[in-house]
Amino acid sequence: MSFVRSALLAAGLSSLAVAAHAGEVYAGIGLPGAMIGYAQPVSSSVTVRADVATLGRYSERRTEDGVPYEARIEAHRAGLFADWFVAGGFRLTGGLTFNDIGARLDARGDGVTAWEIGGTTVVASPDDRLQVKVEYPKTTPYLGIGYGHQAAGSGWGFVFDLGASIGKPKVTETHSGPNMALVPQADIDAEMAEVRDEVGKVKVIPQLSVGVNYRF
Repeated sequence: MSFVRSALLAAGLSSLAVAAHAGEVYAGIGLPGAMIGYAQPVSSSVTVRADVATLGRYSERRTEDGVPYEARIEAHRAGLFADWFVAGGFRLTGGLTFNDIGARLDARGDGVTAWEIGGTTVVASPDDRLQVKVEYPKTTPYLGIGYGHQAAGSGWGFVFDLGASIGKPKVTETHSGPNMALVPQADIDAEMAEVRDEVGKVKVIPQLSVGVNYRF
């Protein structure tokens, strides 16, 4: 009977200990941008949390393999994570990220500039257009290391994350216009293969962020 009472007491104390772990809000900056989130310790060694982050949207002009593009790039993501603390505030992190990350490259002819597409040179008219879309997967696994979010007393703290969401981007293209119609599809495919080779080198979405948290 004393064993049963002891077991019940231990279970009750454990439940109280978990309930006593107050949650926290946190904010950070770095990659993947400005971030805000909420973390909830569930034990002295495990915390679960969720956050959203964004780099916003920006545009730039760039030339890829002889074709001048107007590039529009945007990056937003949400994440669900579990932290396992291995030494003090240092932890291993796993989870999932839900992404809206990609780029749109838009090339429009001006009737003067020659485009090199595969093995074909074409002077693109104002009616000629080549669009390339680069998209990372909508859902990706995340692995990383970090510091912070552990169960502790109330107040301010420091958080740090280094990791990556793992996923290879997809590249697609569309084209139109009278001169683009003269370019063999094999040359367009060769152009896209070069873009895929460049983009394919980046098979992860990195995270490197620092921030502060406040525990209630």
